[in-house]
Amino acid sequence: MLMRPSGVRSPGSRPPSRPSPAWSGTVPVSQLPVRQGVRLAVDVGSVRIGVARSDPGGVLASPLTVLRSGPGALAGQARAELARLAAGEGAIEVIVGLPTSLSGREGAAAAGAREFATDLAGRLAPVPVRLVDERFTTTEAHGALRRGGKDARARRQVVDAAAAAVLLQAALDTERSTGRPAGQLVPASSAGPGNASPGGTGPGSAGPGGTGPGSAGPGGAGAGNEVGA
Repeated sequence: MLMRPSGVRSPGSRPPSRPSPAWSGTVPVSQLPVRQGVRLAVDVGSVRIGVARSDPGGVLASPLTVLRSGPGALAGQARAELARLAAGEGAIEVIVGLPTSLSGREGAAAAGAREFATDLAGRLAPVPVRLVDERFTTTEAHGALRRGGKDARARRQVVDAAAAAVLLQAALDTERSTGRPAGQLVPASSAGPGNASPGGTGPGSAGPGGTGPGSAGPGGAGAGNEVGA
């Protein structure tokens, strides 16, 4: 009688089944759901507003444009232009950078960014606006532009949009790694932008002689437009 060596299967026999590995309960980062759609990000400054855009898949951010801003009517015009830009791009979300100190404390610049975000949320509703920590974004943008061969004068013209792209890329990466949108959702102002009547005190862009905290019109005393460039 012939003996078959151990470990050699007879013809037609099935291989022994192996136990299935236990599920770890985690999903690989690459498989976490990411919302489809274009996002915009905004780096708010007192004289310039940098804007960045993502691809529709929410993978890559790139600088888009720089809007001129300033006190009074200039600020209102910049916000209106940003709202039109978001609508034209079909943005599903707009991210506003929140400038804080290294310790995470908020100062006047952060208060201005929050006011800007609230006003923008009123203009864009129901499109969500979110505040995301923007520490180091301008520094990173300057470094990237310097490595790209741009001198100081050339960097000044585009650094705001580049900083917005750094901010947006960080937000996209956060959503990809956690499965949740980055930052804080900003509630839209109930009064809406620009709803204050002449001499009124609504939180939107105040009309002539108004005192609302938004972008003041001629003769207004609106606050919150002096966000660090």
